[in-house]
Amino acid sequence: MVFDAHMHVGDFPMFGVSLDGPGLQTAMDEAGVDDGVVFHPDNDLVARTVSELGSVHALFWANPRIDNVVAECSRLLDREEFVGVKLHPLLDGYHPNDPAVHPIMEVLRDQGGAALIHCGHPIFTLPWSIEELVVEFPDVPVILGHMGHGNIIYINAAIDVAERNANVYLETSGMPMHTKIVEAVHRVGRERVLFGSDAPFHDMMVELLKVRRSGLSDDDLEWVEGRSAEQLFLGR
Repeated sequence: MVFDAHMHVGDFPMFGVSLDGPGLQTAMDEAGVDDGVVFHPDNDLVARTVSELGSVHALFWANPRIDNVVAECSRLLDREEFVGVKLHPLLDGYHPNDPAVHPIMEVLRDQGGAALIHCGHPIFTLPWSIEELVVEFPDVPVILGHMGHGNIIYINAAIDVAERNANVYLETSGMPMHTKIVEAVHRVGRERVLFGSDAPFHDMMVELLKVRRSGLSDDDLEWVEGRSAEQLFLGR
C-alpha cells in the first residue's frame, strides 16, 4: 500500500499549476500510489473529485476567516470520504493558534480526523508557531506538512516539535533532504512519518523516489510509504 498524504486538485493560478481528477488518477497510476488525501480551497470540487475517482479520500480546507466554516467542517467530516482538515495559515493569513482556529480543532477532537498544516514559511507556518496550537489540542493529530520545507532550521525544528509532542506527525513532501526522513523515523517513530508528494507542485514519482532512496529499512519504508497514513486517516 502506497498512500499519498498530500495531494491537490484544481487550479492554483498563483503557482501556475493545476490538476484535475483524471490527471490525478493518471499520476497515481504512474507512481503506483493506491490511495491518498486530496484537497483544494473549493471543498465542493474536492467532494466531486473524490466521488468520481473513488480511489482517494478528502481533507476539508478549513479557512477560519470564512463564515460558517465550523458548521461546514462538521457537516463534511460526517461524510466517510472526508478524513480530516487542511489548514494553510500562510495562504489564508492567520496565526495557527488564533482563537478562530480552535472551533475547527474542537470539531476534529469530537468527530475524529487529523489536521494537516502547511509548515515551513514565515510568518504564519513556522514549526514553533504550529506547536502553540498542538499543545492546546494534545488529543488531535497534527501533521506538519513538508516537515519544515526547504530550510534546515525549520526542518530540524519540525522534527524537534514532533519529538516533544506525541500527537504530531511529519509529512515528507517538498523537504529536500532524504537523510532527514531517516532521522525523523529514528527520533519520532515510523508510525508518525508520512509520505506525501504535494502534487502537482512536486512530481509524485520524484517525491516517492526520495523516500525510497533515504536509507530506510524495508520495514520502516513500508510504514512511511503507506501504513502510517492508512492507520492515521483510515484507522486500519
